[in-house]
Amino acid sequence: MRVLFVSNGPTEDAIGARIAAQLGHAIWALPLVGRGNAYQGVAQEVLGPRKEMPSGGFLFGSLANLVADLKAGFLSMSLAQWQAAWAFQPDAVVVVGDAYALSVGVLAARGKPLYHVNPLVSAHYLEAVRPLELLLDWGGSDFTPYERLLHRKAQAVFVRDEPSLRRLRRLGVPHAYWYGSFAMDLLPPPERDLAPWVGEEPLLALLPGTRGDEAFSLPLMLEAALRLPLIPAVAWAKGWEALPPLPGWQSQEVAPEALRLERDGKTAWVFRGAFSAILHRSRLALATAGTATEQAAGLGVPAVAFPTPGPQFTRAFASRQKRLLGEALHLTEAQPDQVAAAAQRLLQNEDLYARASLAGRERIGPPGGIQGAARHIREDLHRIGSFHAVC
Repeated sequence: MRVLFVSNGPTEDAIGARIAAQLGHAIWALPLVGRGNAYQGVAQEVLGPRKEMPSGGFLFGSLANLVADLKAGFLSMSLAQWQAAWAFQPDAVVVVGDAYALSVGVLAARGKPLYHVNPLVSAHYLEAVRPLELLLDWGGSDFTPYERLLHRKAQAVFVRDEPSLRRLRRLGVPHAYWYGSFAMDLLPPPERDLAPWVGEEPLLALLPGTRGDEAFSLPLMLEAALRLPLIPAVAWAKGWEALPPLPGWQSQEVAPEALRLERDGKTAWVFRGAFSAILHRSRLALATAGTATEQAAGLGVPAVAFPTPGPQFTRAFASRQKRLLGEALHLTEAQPDQVAAAAQRLLQNEDLYARASLAGRERIGPPGGIQGAARHIREDLHRIGSFHAVC
């Protein structure tokens, strides 16, 4: 069977590629945000323009994001993607993303088996939400009537947590399923032992993100880390040349994937290819990231976060993530002393820390979402293929 994967974001691409690799069918991919590099080696071909936009997929995160993407050719790129979806003739379609991605998937499927993996919407987003917040982010916070209408065309809908499963079924989608957390499935085992560099002491994970917010947030995180007793370790996904200016810090590359920072007697580490290793050694995180913050919470590592100018971790995004993670995420203003004070409260108050750790594990949930969805789709496609073979 020719199976087309439509996804709209780097995390969605990663989920899609993991599911695709387990299906045992010929795979094509249509990434709607970015280049879809996660599908390399999995898909026969990655379709579409594969163009990076300035917002990194957060088109409606701010007016500046919207204007920048429109100037960069968002409309012509989107038209080309819709044309690619219409031109391809799949035997089945798997959509990983929001209602917009599902719309493209419905067009591509044209009545063929369709599956929707929604790792974005959570019923937790509706907790203590103000009406204006919900209005501005309705499609990201809840299953809209339009999305549920499209769900009628799907064989199955896979959601990110159990409260979302209950809500979607109450809203009239009986073919909704939950098998576990997608985010925790994406977290690999610790990549290597960090003890040769950091010893055996617990770490302070610095998770500045990869969407552009890090230029603002990483220097602020390091400033706050000067006031904290833990060893700071930065999970860095890019080359050293992409590090923003870090005033006052002296850097030394001690290994191809390890950079030591020194300032005022404090040592901080920047590691590449060690994200999971850092999280598994951390007692606390300072974070302006999306999925990475959720993964920290899922491991029971509380996070302190603050809004950035964007493109991703804006004040609205931070508020939304707070509703998702509850006590696992402590929001503060983007001031080093306030970030450090919030972190100190967590470190010094055992009850507060224990509640935050438990909240993260409960809200993110156990792993299993990717494997469960892949198994469900694989068995369903096998049943459909067997039926057509008999007919």
